[in-house]
Amino acid sequence: MRSIWKGAISFGLVSVPVKVYSATESHDVSLHQVHAKDGGRIRYQRRCEICGKIVDYGDIDKAYDDGQNTVVLTEEDLDSLPAERNHEIEVVEFVPADQVDVLRLDRSYYLEPEEKALKQYTLLRRALEDSDRTAIVRFALRQKTRLAALRVRGDVLLLQTLLWDDEVRKPAFDILDTTPRITPKERDMAAQLVDSLAADFDSSAFTDDYQDQLRQLVEAKLKDGASLDTEATFGEQDSGEDAEVVDLMEALRRSIDSKKSAASTTTAAVKKASAKKPAARKKAAKKPSRKAAS
Repeated sequence: MRSIWKGAISFGLVSVPVKVYSATESHDVSLHQVHAKDGGRIRYQRRCEICGKIVDYGDIDKAYDDGQNTVVLTEEDLDSLPAERNHEIEVVEFVPADQVDVLRLDRSYYLEPEEKALKQYTLLRRALEDSDRTAIVRFALRQKTRLAALRVRGDVLLLQTLLWDDEVRKPAFDILDTTPRITPKERDMAAQLVDSLAADFDSSAFTDDYQDQLRQLVEAKLKDGASLDTEATFGEQDSGEDAEVVDLMEALRRSIDSKKSAASTTTAAVKKASAKKPAARKKAAKKPSRKAAS
């Protein structure tokens, strides 16, 4: 991994120099735009609307326009901001871990300590573990002041940026002003369905079906070109016309029956597999007895 930023966590008078790394990465299939008629690649040019010339990135500055006046801001202007020059990750408070709303979580970063700061790093990590609290920190990264949650993940400190109050939209759905009547039987059947799907979360059990199918489509296109038969590639697809079940109780009943059927099939398969094992062991045990008899 390559660090994207360097800074120092400060809590009280303790300072912990760290390197910051992106904790996530994308593995999506990379696609680009082409002209449908001839397959030519579509490219976007940075063209100046005054002189008409194509402009290199190095010659581009940023600007603010209030509708009447334009203020050009150079890289030197932006780098002069005190917040941009400050590489301090300031711990402002320690809060109960459950008070950090998951809706506010944005990007995640791993923090690696410098060798000379390993003891301070470990002390902060253990303080968070022992208190079961999350540190709320403030810092500047990529021309923006960030609020973030600092928490423990294994033996690493994890920094998760938080959205500001004005970045979280409030739901305003008039339809929710009316509460429909839910019968006790409906609630009971919903509870049964929840129980039938209850499990411990294991993220490795899930895959990105869309990306897998997209890769399959690309490989099939490379092989067959325009003659590709998508039905042969993916099989006949259900139109979904019969998917809607209007009656809520009927939908719940079908869902529960479906889960019970799947569970019964799994149990039967496990029993069948386990029933074969003792027979194999018994057969293996008979061989030495025949030798002894001879």
